[in-house]
Amino acid sequence: MTLLRNNRRSLTCFIAAALFTAFVATSMVKAEPTPLPSFGGSGGLIAGQQEASIGEQVMTSIRRSAPQVQDPLVYDYLYSVIYRLVPSAPLDNRNLKLVLIDSPALNAFAVPGGVVGVNGGLFLSATTEQQFASVLAHELAHLSQRHFARRMEQQETSAPLTLAGMIAGIVLSAVTQSDIGIAAIAGTQAMAIQNMLSYSRAHEQEADRVGLDILANAGLDPRGMPEMFEIMMRQNRLQGNKMPEYLSTHPLTQSRVSDTQNRAEQYPSKTVHDSQEYHLMRSRLQVHYAKTPASAVEIFESYLNRDDTKKNDAIRYGLAVAYKENKQLAKAESILQELLSKNPGRITFQVTLAEIYTEQKRYEDARQILKTALSRNPGNYPITWALAGLEIADGNGSAAARYLKDLTRQRPSGDQIWLRLAEAEGMARNIVGVHRARAEYDALRGDYRSAQRQLRQAQEKLPAGSAERQVVSERLSDIASRIQQANRS
Repeated sequence: MTLLRNNRRSLTCFIAAALFTAFVATSMVKAEPTPLPSFGGSGGLIAGQQEASIGEQVMTSIRRSAPQVQDPLVYDYLYSVIYRLVPSAPLDNRNLKLVLIDSPALNAFAVPGGVVGVNGGLFLSATTEQQFASVLAHELAHLSQRHFARRMEQQETSAPLTLAGMIAGIVLSAVTQSDIGIAAIAGTQAMAIQNMLSYSRAHEQEADRVGLDILANAGLDPRGMPEMFEIMMRQNRLQGNKMPEYLSTHPLTQSRVSDTQNRAEQYPSKTVHDSQEYHLMRSRLQVHYAKTPASAVEIFESYLNRDDTKKNDAIRYGLAVAYKENKQLAKAESILQELLSKNPGRITFQVTLAEIYTEQKRYEDARQILKTALSRNPGNYPITWALAGLEIADGNGSAAARYLKDLTRQRPSGDQIWLRLAEAEGMARNIVGVHRARAEYDALRGDYRSAQRQLRQAQEKLPAGSAERQVVSERLSDIASRIQQANRS
């Protein structure tokens, strides 16, 4: 799959949308047909149902407005790391929703409802998997200790804050410069949002302590956390007045770095090796965030001229990806064939080579690689997504739709899967399928009216009494209930 290029216009549009949402929240005007409970003055911590509502609305806002890295290989890696940490985290809710924001800035966030997000830039800043995982462990610790809810309780004496305004602040903080974004939102409500998004030093220290335990119990190196903090401090010094986004909501001091270093040293000393997959994904994102594909080629070629990196498979893989993005497909294929000869079962190499074959219109070669890989890894997300893309490129909409339907059952909240399924169904001339897939895409983005229209069109084209019409009617009833709930709020 070709990685999406960073798009300044889409980010600008998102900022404008987020600022508008915040302005509407400040004015207490309903702008979106979604239920938005109010917080403040309730006399206690927010309840589980309210946390779930926050998580749902944050995800809806992100899907609708925030640029995301649409790369199944990177997402699948992030999923694997998170769920390596989760068994060691004292979480009540382990059904997490993961977000990968398309921004080269260093940032991560976690909010009630089990939403955990990172910027693609975290891969660029963390030089080891231990450092990368330490940020995720820290965010899981914030969730497990319910710091967000506790922060809200402390804010009860302030002006009440609506969920709409809070969500605007969360998402804006997640994907753009927090200080710029907050400064652009006029009024005391902006300060309330900023105060609530900023964790206290006590909460940060508690998240450090719990996060270190999570890392150690997951078999990772707790020393990765103070190492990552040192990287953040170094970036802060280099950037001068332009504070890294992460530090605007996670205050970091030298004493905290020293405290975390001392705590990390109390764990048994052991050597923990990074997985190769982390460095492969890091190379993919280094190519993604390069100024141009040609500059990515130049950077990775220079790495291979150095004695310390010339035999590094992750660097060679990065060069292959750079060649692929720069349309030097024969060179990319040559490197991947060599990498696969040493690691014949590595999914990342198989998928990337199949993508190259697909671009070369060598569909049978791509199909053979991917089908063999899928038989050994049933249900694998990147392989199945690549197969669907191959079939779309080869004009086989029905085959693509079958693969994508499998993915919707695995990942029903994947809005881009539903959107691509609509494309495949259109290619297969399955108009009912187009309407149904598009309805799910619209619903995930909070546009319930549009979802309702799509389902009604599907319903009209189905014979009375058919099983599929019954399914569509039940889904229509669910969407109608959501619209009514929004109208009552």
